[in-house]
Amino acid sequence: MSFASDTLGTFILSSVCMTLVIGTKNITHNDVSTFLLRLMVDEHVMEALGRARVVVRDGKVVEVGEPMIRSCPLAERFEEPVRDFTKESIRKNIENRIRKVGMFTKERVVVSDKDFVPFGASEMISSGIRQKILDGAVIVCEGAGTVVTNNPLLVQGIGGRMSGLIKTAPIPEIIESIERNGGVVFDKKAATIDQVGGVALAHRLGLSRVAVTITNPKEGEDIRASFPEATIFGVHLTGISKENAERLVRVCDLLTGCASKWVREIAGEKALLQVGSSIPVFVMTDKGKELVLNKIKGINAQMLIKLQRLPYQGERHPEPLI
Repeated sequence: MSFASDTLGTFILSSVCMTLVIGTKNITHNDVSTFLLRLMVDEHVMEALGRARVVVRDGKVVEVGEPMIRSCPLAERFEEPVRDFTKESIRKNIENRIRKVGMFTKERVVVSDKDFVPFGASEMISSGIRQKILDGAVIVCEGAGTVVTNNPLLVQGIGGRMSGLIKTAPIPEIIESIERNGGVVFDKKAATIDQVGGVALAHRLGLSRVAVTITNPKEGEDIRASFPEATIFGVHLTGISKENAERLVRVCDLLTGCASKWVREIAGEKALLQVGSSIPVFVMTDKGKELVLNKIKGINAQMLIKLQRLPYQGERHPEPLI
C-alpha cells in the first residue's frame, strides 16, 4: 500500500471514530481530544549516552544507535553506573529510567527534590527559582514537548532525568501531571519542542526572568534577539561543530562542556568561570555567574575555589573529546 493510501486510510478511520465518539452521549471535547491523541503513534526519539540515538515506542526501547564516544565520568556516577558506552549498556540505562520513574509512559514521575549532579542545568535552574533569581524555566519533557513552569520541583523532576530529546508524542497522563504540578505545556496536541515559542509563552504568563535550555545556536540567537533578559543554558553539545560552538558562546549565559572539544576550547578561553573539570560548565556572563554562586551557597559540602587560567581540564574526561 502506498504512503498516500495509508494516510487516507488513517484519516478515514480517525474521522469515523471521531464521529462515533461525538455521537455518544455524555462525551466531552476533552474525551474526544484524548481519544484522538491515542490514535497517534506513541514514539519518542532522544540522544542518550554518548549521543546514541534511542527510539522508544509504546514504553519499549525499540532502537539504539551507535554512541559517538566510548565513556564519560559522569555516567559512572549514575545510580546504576554506565562505564562503557555500548548499545546494550545504553539500552539497559534507558530501560532502567522507564522502570524506575516511568519515562515515556503514563506513569512518569515529573517532580523531584533530589540533585543528581551538583551543577547540572536543572539543579542550578531549580535553585535560581527557589531563591527568586529566576521567575521560571522553559524546559523539555518527553510526552509533552516544551514546558513552562515556576515550580523548581518540576524543573528537577523533568530535567534531572531527561536530556537530548529530539522528538516526542503527546502522552495525556504526563501532560496532566505536569499541569497539576504548576507547568504549562506549549503544545498539548502535538507535544512540539519549541524553546523560542516557550520563552514567548513564559512572557505572556508574566515570567520575564526565565532560564531556557537549548541545544543549537539558532534557538539561542532567536531567543537572545527577542528576549534579551532570558538566561540561556546550552546543553547536550557533544559533537557540535566549531562554528556552532562559536555561535553558542556569543548567545549563551552558560554552556555544558559535555564531550565537545570545541566548547571546551572556545568557551573556556572566554568564560568568566568554570564549574567542574570532568564535565565542565562554562559561565559566560554575570547573569550566569550569579546563578552558579547562588547554587554554591546552598551546597553543604567542602569545595575548592581558586584562580585558574581556563579552560581547566582535570585528570578524567569523556573519551574521546569530539
